[in-house]
Amino acid sequence: MKSIVITGADGFIASNLAKRLNDIGYDNLILVDSFEEHVKNKNLDGVLCVDAIERYQFIEWLTEHSDEVDFIFHLGARTDTTEFNFRVLDSLNLSYTKSLWEVCTIKQIPLLYASSAATYGMGENSFSDDHALIQDLKPLNPYGLSKHLFDLYALEQKETPPFWCGLKFFNVYGPREFNKGRMASVVLHAYRQIKQTGKVKLFKSHREGFKDGEQLRDFIYVDDVVAACLYFFDNYTSSINDIYNLGTGKARSYNHLAKAIFSALNLRPSIEYIPTPEDIRDKYQYFTEAKMDKLRNAGFDKKFIELEEGVMKYVQFLEML
Repeated sequence: MKSIVITGADGFIASNLAKRLNDIGYDNLILVDSFEEHVKNKNLDGVLCVDAIERYQFIEWLTEHSDEVDFIFHLGARTDTTEFNFRVLDSLNLSYTKSLWEVCTIKQIPLLYASSAATYGMGENSFSDDHALIQDLKPLNPYGLSKHLFDLYALEQKETPPFWCGLKFFNVYGPREFNKGRMASVVLHAYRQIKQTGKVKLFKSHREGFKDGEQLRDFIYVDDVVAACLYFFDNYTSSINDIYNLGTGKARSYNHLAKAIFSALNLRPSIEYIPTPEDIRDKYQYFTEAKMDKLRNAGFDKKFIELEEGVMKYVQFLEML
């Protein structure tokens, strides 16, 4: 049996994917990450695999061992939205993924890669994954730009892997995101605030038409992200090569999120509204919501987990630690 590669394997989404693949009978995993650079939060404890390869060695390894690989989930990236050295993001996100694309094209290996909703910027051009709109997107930070530039690259290529797709992840939350630090979901940060202080702090609104805490995001539970990844793994054909949004298509407010956490903890809500920091106020998003028609038309028909259910599952996981 050939192997399934997961890059960024010790990270949030990738480790959940690896565990799920094990659960459904796949232990033929090749895990790729920067294992030598740092020790993360034991996300891969108990995961069965056939090999673990350092990120900087992987492209060369793949070139030599491509006949051993059946499918690649490329989920590894520098995801820090506060990283402003674009050379770092170019090296780890853009150039690295181009190199991987080229090998997958030559060796004819199916490739699924992580894009991001950060490519949409303020949403001036909507949150549609329509090709006609992608060219005009304006990411707000270098991380979003690195993802956007690769999306454009993928769409421009005449020579491609036999199957490829990019998934624009929206606000993903759930177990095994501890290693994300500041970039972890608001759910985790809010949970920790509530456990420590009994209340949660949310940003005030500085925009007409939005009340405090009513800023909206498309929150998606990590199990749904994994399910979408596995859908493409199970059903890929060249006819669905494309870039897809991966959110729920249903924006929810931070107030809803906070109240769901309090409810999961059997506590009365206690919310304090604080000013949005001035250094991010002008670029702060008040609304994100994925247009999901393209993914549904590609055949993914799973019902997404509602925010309250996902938060309950996540809080139960956190309470057991």
